[in-house]
Amino acid sequence: MSTSRQVRLARRPEGEPTDDTFAFEEHELPDLEDGQLLLRVVYLSLDPYMRGRLSDAASYADPVGVGEVIVGGTVCVVEESRDPSYDVGDVVLSYSGWQTHAVAGAAHVRKLDPSSAPISTALGVLGMPGFTAYAGLLEIGKPQPGETVVVAAATGPVGSAVGQIAKVKGARAVGIAGGEKKRQALLEDFGFDVALDHRSPTFADDLAAAVPDGVDVYFENVGGPVTREVLRHVNLYARMPVCGLVADYNASAAPEGRDRLPGFMRLVLTKSLLVRGFIQGEFVKSHTRDFVRDMSGWVADGSVRYREDVVEGLDAAPEAFRGLLTGANFGKLLVRVSHDPTR
Repeated sequence: MSTSRQVRLARRPEGEPTDDTFAFEEHELPDLEDGQLLLRVVYLSLDPYMRGRLSDAASYADPVGVGEVIVGGTVCVVEESRDPSYDVGDVVLSYSGWQTHAVAGAAHVRKLDPSSAPISTALGVLGMPGFTAYAGLLEIGKPQPGETVVVAAATGPVGSAVGQIAKVKGARAVGIAGGEKKRQALLEDFGFDVALDHRSPTFADDLAAAVPDGVDVYFENVGGPVTREVLRHVNLYARMPVCGLVADYNASAAPEGRDRLPGFMRLVLTKSLLVRGFIQGEFVKSHTRDFVRDMSGWVADGSVRYREDVVEGLDAAPEAFRGLLTGANFGKLLVRVSHDPTR
């Protein structure tokens, strides 16, 4: 019998998650049955979509039940195997959530090759965030050579990949992030053509100067005031893949002020905009093979670079998650739950 330290949903948050949203508990895991694996979690991915799963509002995925382990992608090491396809010590991608150990069916994990890339990238640039950027930008945004692509939250794992893929496709990449350090990273680390700080008092003027020929693709990660400014500059037939709206994820009431929906719909009409929300899972069957081929190649040749923000220990997950929702992270946010045997 093995035990797992787990983080469970204690109560649904109203607004920003607080300490009493989470409950740390020790639980015994069941003995393995044929076809199952005992996993030790090495890395836990923290992603904005998890905030929606903590609420019981209708969404594209079922909410985490009160008392259940909080969901999340993980990279794990096999500690015991009852399946001939996996050996002790194999590294796998799983969906084990916020805990130190888990029992998983072998059919529900994927073996990773630590010699091909750092295992943490399976949760970032070579995993769900990278795939989200790839599929959303290329299937919906369809950037053309010479066009202008704008993306907010641009130093995050999705936004940074969006800008770099746009560059690979010959488009001009304009990134928006919070703070001078992140703005500089967009230029120096990720190769964006222009980088803007949305916290700057001159942001509106800076954006106008950065897109003299307008915006052809706006990859939406944030919502809020940033989106309102970008929409002032969209071109005829601009495309807007809607990936996330993190600025509103902690909102507990409708925003005050006038209703802006009529103005937005008028813009959609007069500019013939394509506004398309998407969940990355809808593209898995059609785009995974191309993603693995293209993104692996771009990472290998340096066309796409990535940055990771790693916090230590499962106990750090709640605070790190709160910071993620306010833009405190700098790169793909990971929790190193236990020792990485490949490093």
